[in-house]
Amino acid sequence: MSEPSLALQATIVAALKGAAGVTAFVGQRIYDHTPADAVFPYISLGDMQVLPDKADCIDGVEVTSQVDVWSRTIGYPECKNIGREITEALDDQPLAVSGHHLVVFEVETVRYMRDPDGLTNHGVLIFRALLQPV
Repeated sequence: MSEPSLALQATIVAALKGAAGVTAFVGQRIYDHTPADAVFPYISLGDMQVLPDKADCIDGVEVTSQVDVWSRTIGYPECKNIGREITEALDDQPLAVSGHHLVVFEVETVRYMRDPDGLTNHGVLIFRALLQPV
């Protein structure tokens, strides 16, 4: 069995890169490690937390995943539209996670804020997944 957060990360990236609504804004600029010269707008993967979710005969996990949106257009519209497309691509979708059965994958919270640099809009989307090994 693969490490659940790594398998889920690969699934998230593939789903985002395969979603026409997402790529219309960011192309293939979806990063685990953002390059210093990244072109805006783009998406980066944030922190992930893995918590055991054990029950009778089930050795599952709950994974919280952060997906970040970065935009430099004036105001929030671009950032929020990308956030909407991310949510549509991931929330409650039948995603295939290698080595695991995805019980649920849902958006938990979405926040939009101005970055301290004064130029960048930042969206933070938090997703919750329940996974069981196959």
